[in-house]
Amino acid sequence: MGFMNDAKANVAADAARKAREKGQRVLVYKFIEANQSSKSTAPMQGMAEQIEAVEAHGWRLDQMAAAEGKTFTGERVALVCIFRAV
Repeated sequence: MGFMNDAKANVAADAARKAREKGQRVLVYKFIEANQSSKSTAPMQGMAEQIEAVEAHGWRLDQMAAAEGKTFTGERVALVCIFRAV
């Protein structure tokens, strides 16, 4: 993992841990990643690491929706994920 992916995974893991401590059964989390090339398929390693960080705290990815957008700094992909407690 790179520095940014580590930081994002740590933030996601912290949110997942806090949600479990509060007794939540559902966690909705938005992941955002720079889109390197919207015209090709490729692994989204940063996203995978963040999802694994949440699942490590007792959550299972149940549903996901994706959206692409453009900002001043480039293209972005957002994944809105619904996790359920296991």
